[in-house]
Amino acid sequence: MHLIGTVGYSVAAFCWLILFLLLLTSWRGRLRGGLLLAAVLVNLLWALRAAYYAYAGASGIDWLYQVLEVARSVAWLLFLADLLEPLLHSDEGTGMHRPGLWLAPLMAGLLLIVIELQPVLEIGLALPADAANLGHIALAIAGLALIEQLFRNTRPQQRWATKFFYLGLGLTFAYDFFLYADALLFKRLDAATWEARGLVGAMTVPLIAVAAARNPAWSLDVFVSRRLVLHSAAVVGAGVYLLAMAGAGYYIRAYGGDWGIALQLAFLAGAGVLLVVLMFSGQLRARFLVLLNKHFFNYKYDYREEWLKFTRTLSSGAAGEPLRERAIRATAEIVHSTGGLLWTRRERDVFTLVAHYNMREPALRALAADAPLVRFLEQRQWVIQLDEYADTPELYGDLVLPDWLREGLRAWLVVPLLHGEQLEGFLVLAEARARQQLNWEDRDLLKTAGRQAASHVALLETAEALWEARQFEAFHRLSAYVVHDLKNIAAQLALVVANASRHRHNPAFVDDAFETVANATERMNRLLGQLRKGSLPGAGLARPVAVADAVRQAVTARAGQAPAPGLCIEAEPWVAVERERLVAVLEHLLQNAQEATRADGLVAVTISQADTMAVVAVRDTGCGMDERFVRERLFRPFTTTKGNAGMGIGVYESREFARAAGGELTVQSQPDQGTTFWLRLPCCPRPAAIGGEETDEWTDSSGNC
Repeated sequence: MHLIGTVGYSVAAFCWLILFLLLLTSWRGRLRGGLLLAAVLVNLLWALRAAYYAYAGASGIDWLYQVLEVARSVAWLLFLADLLEPLLHSDEGTGMHRPGLWLAPLMAGLLLIVIELQPVLEIGLALPADAANLGHIALAIAGLALIEQLFRNTRPQQRWATKFFYLGLGLTFAYDFFLYADALLFKRLDAATWEARGLVGAMTVPLIAVAAARNPAWSLDVFVSRRLVLHSAAVVGAGVYLLAMAGAGYYIRAYGGDWGIALQLAFLAGAGVLLVVLMFSGQLRARFLVLLNKHFFNYKYDYREEWLKFTRTLSSGAAGEPLRERAIRATAEIVHSTGGLLWTRRERDVFTLVAHYNMREPALRALAADAPLVRFLEQRQWVIQLDEYADTPELYGDLVLPDWLREGLRAWLVVPLLHGEQLEGFLVLAEARARQQLNWEDRDLLKTAGRQAASHVALLETAEALWEARQFEAFHRLSAYVVHDLKNIAAQLALVVANASRHRHNPAFVDDAFETVANATERMNRLLGQLRKGSLPGAGLARPVAVADAVRQAVTARAGQAPAPGLCIEAEPWVAVERERLVAVLEHLLQNAQEATRADGLVAVTISQADTMAVVAVRDTGCGMDERFVRERLFRPFTTTKGNAGMGIGVYESREFARAAGGELTVQSQPDQGTTFWLRLPCCPRPAAIGGEETDEWTDSSGNC
């Protein structure tokens, strides 16, 4: 058993397996990606067979290993030939196509397999003894030549995407050349060189993986989580640190004399505390992330992780954390900033400081829309880096920053918040935990996050404006109901005043006048009581009410205006509503019917019951309404056809009253043919203490049948 060879080739097999699984799960079915996948699979099988060969300590010919040895080189040559073909076609007059490029390595590989296996196949070929070694050297040279052609024909600005692939594969072919050249020279395969080959092969896997991730044209999307790399590197670093500290502690104990054990324990305790401090240091973590992003990744940011973190911060936070502070914190965390200020556009085009997070507020809290800073952000849409501005102000043209931004705030960045193409505000971010220089990627990500934060802030301010508008709407609605009720009360009192000059000596009129004043006083006191409670008029306690009694009261109240309403009682249902509100609704319906009907017309009220619903029908022979008016305007609040004489909420209020009670108000009308309103309310049981017989009679407003 050759331990080094077994371990080396096993490590290589494990690395090739990881890369194969990554490529397999992301393969999009393209030929070039399939060739790379096949080459990786052959290397995986080759490393497994070599590990078994080393473990078994075999000394004879292993035909499977020899076939995989040749197939490994041929697979890489085919992939290199596929990469080289577009470069050859770009030259004028080049007629070599893919079949021609592939044929040479396939034929060479087949011939080399025959040479390697001729003792097994018992083929008598008159070949030199070193023909197999020469064949492997030829494949290695062909691979190096193809790599050289690819590298030389790749534009310098594109070499960053393939240089690691060329380096890893070049190392593989160069080592093969060295191995077989040594075997050709000394007439034997050096065991140590062969055993180390497994570890060398494992070194090439990360290089090929990075190149595959950088080349979308290979139809692959190799992804390594930055968080995984950060955590893995932290764990490995901590392990190395602990090993080093353990070695130092052992040295102190061995050579410390009488103080050795005490010094060792104190040293290890201090090393442990230092490790914990370093692991939980935000500044060190930020510096380490900058190092990783600069030197180990194609893009500086893992955009999926960054966007998920940004969205999560915006949508959820600590209990009671203001939403605007979340927008500051979400943007600041992208570049590891420690805090920030949020300015948004308010009325009169003034930008106002509305929130701050972990940063001192400046004395100036408002900035005019024509200030140089605001105009620059709106026109250029740039992220301003204040230390860069201090070093090279000419990069920012004629921008002049305000004094409060440059002095004493620890300000670092100014990020525009754009909603569409309009500047809705800007963020001033504090200095980062680790000093860093922004590049194009940082600025693009910050501007994109700024647009999202602008939408978040705009939505928040719209919601606040809507809430404020709803408060005013509730207040206006309450005011409208109050005015409507006061108008009805005033109409009652005006009627008394109008008839006082003619009937003041009539005792019956005086009694009616006092009754009307008493009723108006009661209604006004009730209205004032409801206003003190903050409820709408009529939102009182519902009690069982006899519909016939309420209708009679409304008919009596409207009997003084022509045409006087008539009443027909077919049933006497009871409903659970506030009596005064029901009477007010009925009076309003009767008033509308009278105002729409000539004095010689007809206004009639019918009380009936349909299943569990009490029905009050108010019919008139007035001017009527067309279908469009009923559909679009009748039940719309603050819409009236009476000019200044009406508030436009009576019918709307009547319908809302019916719906609140579980019923409905419907209408049927035609121009010049009259209108009928149906007020339907759910019935309730008649109270046991109240009796009475149902009647079916037609009466006029005075109660005569």
